[in-house]
Amino acid sequence: MNTKTFTADELSQLTDIPKRTIRYYIQLGLVDRPIGETKAAHYVDTHLDQLLRVKKLTEAKVPLERIRQVMDGEAEAPPTSTRKPGSMEVKTHLHVMPGIEIQISAEEAGMSPEQIRMLLKEVMAATQRVMKKDNGES
Repeated sequence: MNTKTFTADELSQLTDIPKRTIRYYIQLGLVDRPIGETKAAHYVDTHLDQLLRVKKLTEAKVPLERIRQVMDGEAEAPPTSTRKPGSMEVKTHLHVMPGIEIQISAEEAGMSPEQIRMLLKEVMAATQRVMKKDNGES
């Protein structure tokens, strides 16, 4: 198994988090310690994922203690939607029928494309049931 490894400099550049802050997050236990010692120390995808998650939560103004609880699995992650003027986000529009459309931010909802397709099928089936009842059909 080839796992991509990163130096501290690469990890800092990829996450746009200063190395000093990364070390602080490691000290707080928000991010796992690097693999290896001193100059031979390196990081892997897990470290990158942890840092990106911490960054997302800190940008949403979640306190570090709460982030630690989330990272340890003790608490549920709070919503992190921090839309700012000029920000962009991708949304999926699901056309159910004329006049009915569902808008989903898959990233924010944490849904895979397959889960979105399943949701659409369920909503369409429910819509058909409601329409039949409204028309007096059973």
